[in-house]
Amino acid sequence: MTGAATRPLIAVPARFSATTSALRYAAEVNARALIEAVWRAGGEPASIHPADSEVAARLARFDGVLLPGGGDLAPHRYGAADTHASVYDVDDLQDSFDLQVARHSVESGLPMLAICRGLQVVNVALGGTLDQDMGGPGREHRHVVHPVAIRRGTFLEQATGAEKTEVSCYHHQRVDRPGTGLEATARAADGTVEGLELPGGRGWFTAVQWHPEDTAHEDPAQQGLFDALVRAARDRR
Repeated sequence: MTGAATRPLIAVPARFSATTSALRYAAEVNARALIEAVWRAGGEPASIHPADSEVAARLARFDGVLLPGGGDLAPHRYGAADTHASVYDVDDLQDSFDLQVARHSVESGLPMLAICRGLQVVNVALGGTLDQDMGGPGREHRHVVHPVAIRRGTFLEQATGAEKTEVSCYHHQRVDRPGTGLEATARAADGTVEGLELPGGRGWFTAVQWHPEDTAHEDPAQQGLFDALVRAARDRR
């Protein structure tokens, strides 16, 4: 059993929520399934407030980072002149904070797992671009479970123990041009990039476009991603 003192501390940037009934007002939240997956892995998940200051200093106390899903990044963040009508839940403070977290984690070698929006944030942080919309119903990956093929020899393959896995997706955007140094580690049948890594990077890092927390409680391949993050965080101590 993992003792409280030995659990690696995993920073999970909070997401702004306009309505949260149990709290009566707007809130900062993270998905319970996400937090429980980190806890099962032996980590101590800690939501952190998206404040646009002293990001590096605040992250110094943590052993790892989990960059979660959420709304869309503002298209101007990756040089787009126009905004597609389907773009939703853009928040400038959230964008700025997440991008700083991604850059600092990559530059410092802080172990990081990025999920859905998190993958897109890392891609943009390293100079990549996004496809603002995959083409509407029938083409987007919303409320779908589908197979992805995983590249051998990657952190992603090591974590999941699989070269193909069924994943739970909820996204209407995807990687267009990968950021500097990033390589695709998984793809869907339609060619969508479902995983990214940074070969030669300073620390453990992998990113997935799907939501492993959705099925981690029953699928060892998905729980393996959280296990690998916590293991890397413990090793870095």
